[in-house]
Amino acid sequence: MTMPEGFERVLPEVDGRDMFDALVIRTDFSDDASWTAVVGELRRPWGPDSEFPARVQMVDAPAWSGATADEVLAAVGEDDYLSVVFVADRHTMQSPTRALLALSTVWEDEGDLDPVYYQDLIESPEPREFRAAPTTVHAVHANVTLGNMGFAEFAVAASAEPEQVLRPV
Repeated sequence: MTMPEGFERVLPEVDGRDMFDALVIRTDFSDDASWTAVVGELRRPWGPDSEFPARVQMVDAPAWSGATADEVLAAVGEDDYLSVVFVADRHTMQSPTRALLALSTVWEDEGDLDPVYYQDLIESPEPREFRAAPTTVHAVHANVTLGNMGFAEFAVAASAEPEQVLRPV
């Protein structure tokens, strides 16, 4: 869906999310069977012995259809307790692994950094996104939210995989 020039899409607010709920936003509505499979995987308990209940808020509204990563980030930017958001986009629906797009909601604007002190960060910015299998969503969300691991650590692990998709260990 292309917007007329000069028109900015306004996406609905995401409200009622508990800080421990992973946020998954559906932006592709081309394959309901794939979406149903993603939802099924997201609702499974997780952890080493599946001891943790699935905590996820899914946004499944056609108003989000075709939303870009930047539009999603702009729409959820007011949530101070959200460190990562997951997007079920066209790639998710067409991929055999149904890999979601994980987006970091926290990043430095390199334009405002003093190059004398932050040259390394300016030359090598933190990764902003990676692909994650639905079965890894809860672990990524919980660890990034609690500060046990950084978003970049998960992105590096995903990039080391042959399909560039983070999978459960």
